[in-house]
Amino acid sequence: MRKKLLPAILVAAALVLGACTGGDDTPEKRAGGAHALPGPAPTGLALKAPPTDSPTAPRFSATLTDGTDVDVSTLWADRPVVLTFFSSWCTICADRQDAMSELARTYQDRVVFLGVAGEDEADPLDEYLRTHKVEYPVVLDESMNVWRAYAVREPPAVVILSKDGRLLRGWPGGIDAATLDTQLKEHILG
Repeated sequence: MRKKLLPAILVAAALVLGACTGGDDTPEKRAGGAHALPGPAPTGLALKAPPTDSPTAPRFSATLTDGTDVDVSTLWADRPVVLTFFSSWCTICADRQDAMSELARTYQDRVVFLGVAGEDEADPLDEYLRTHKVEYPVVLDESMNVWRAYAVREPPAVVILSKDGRLLRGWPGGIDAATLDTQLKEHILG
């Protein structure tokens, strides 16, 4: 009897362990990955025109947390972009991130939030994104090229880009989500 039960127990244990080890760690589901990129902008999206003297934002291509390449000009082609520069070790960033994540969910169809992590490593970044429920795309700027292009010296920093890639506002030292919400309504949304 024991000889017959042992294989059944081993199969059951393997099934249970297999169910526990699968999940969201696959590259396509990694926090900040391609699955977080927006679909097409809603039709009839009303946006304010940027001031004619607004400078053109630096274009860049970077790699999302799951290895997918993204070009910021593709993102701003049909809607505004908010760049959030942060690091997983930054306490100010962490203090503001939950509210920023919620704001990104609120605007998800109208504004693209793109996190730009710098001075960071993949494992602590992944933990940070999961802890703070960051559901928008995030690039790991290991070379710091994006940070330099936007003159970011330390985290946090926030930049608003118009549809079609004009620099509208930027905040070295970052801003809280409530202030960003007000700024988006003032500068972006019609």
